[in-house]
Amino acid sequence: MIVAGGVVALAAVYGMGAFTRNAPDAACTAAVELARRVAPLARGEVAAFVPAEQALRLPNVAFRDTDGTERHLADWRGRTVLLNLWATWCVPCRKEMPALDALEQRLGGPRFEVVAINIDTRDSEKPKNFLKDANLTRLGYFNDKNAKVFQDLKAIGRALGMPTSVLVDGRGCEIATIAGPAEWDSEDAVKLIKAAVNPAAAGI
Repeated sequence: MIVAGGVVALAAVYGMGAFTRNAPDAACTAAVELARRVAPLARGEVAAFVPAEQALRLPNVAFRDTDGTERHLADWRGRTVLLNLWATWCVPCRKEMPALDALEQRLGGPRFEVVAINIDTRDSEKPKNFLKDANLTRLGYFNDKNAKVFQDLKAIGRALGMPTSVLVDGRGCEIATIAGPAEWDSEDAVKLIKAAVNPAAAGI
């Protein structure tokens, strides 16, 4: 398992045990119902998605954008977000970044955004150069040099390895979480994300 904070071990986790139980948030009950409705779509390339079974609001994690301005998850209230944690030292992370970029190009807009947060703790230019060299231009650049966002999500059982992705509704509530990489530009992933963003249009 990859553990973030200070020096990070070079390993990866593709599976996750039972998530820790957290105090339910009544405002997030709709997200649990949505998770139940989209659960049948967690198959194929996104079969590892674990739908939320309890009403959980994510912590208002803090990180910085490409200009160095502090941002918070709450800045995306009203939009569905795929919150992704990645690092250049994480091989599966690097492998899935093009698919995340393609997903943002395909579905990104007023109702949905991929928020990929880099947690490299040393050379801040390395992840920027990686995105540039790979021509990944659709993703916004966000980073947390202290990797605190990883620790904040780990504390609620939602980040036990790298990469980690959490699908979050417009209230900041968990819809589903996946440990490990996924083919985010696959039809399986696109169908699931579309249903989470607009369940009525998806007929669920």
